[in-house]
Amino acid sequence: MAGGWAKEGAVQQQIDDTVEDAVAQARSRLPAGGEGAEHCEECGAPIPEARRQAIPGVRLCVACQEAHDADGQASAPFNRRASKDSQLR
Repeated sequence: MAGGWAKEGAVQQQIDDTVEDAVAQARSRLPAGGEGAEHCEECGAPIPEARRQAIPGVRLCVACQEAHDADGQASAPFNRRASKDSQLR
C-alpha cells in the first residue's frame, strides 16, 4: 500500500530496483572470461586448476580476491530513499 503521492507498488519497485542494481554490480565484477592465469597477478601464488575451471578468466588467487572484494565493500550502497527533510519540503 502506497501512501501520499507515491504510486501503488512503489515500495516493491524500490526493492526490485535495488536488487537489480546489486546483481548488475556483482556481474560487472566477474571476470570477462578467456584464458585464466596460472599464477596470481598480485602475489604470484599458483591458482588451482579447479578455481580456473570454476571461474573462467580468473586472475587472482583466493586470498588476493578476498582482499580485493573487501576493499570494494567500503563504498556505501545506493540509498533510493530521500531524507525526511527533503520529503517535508
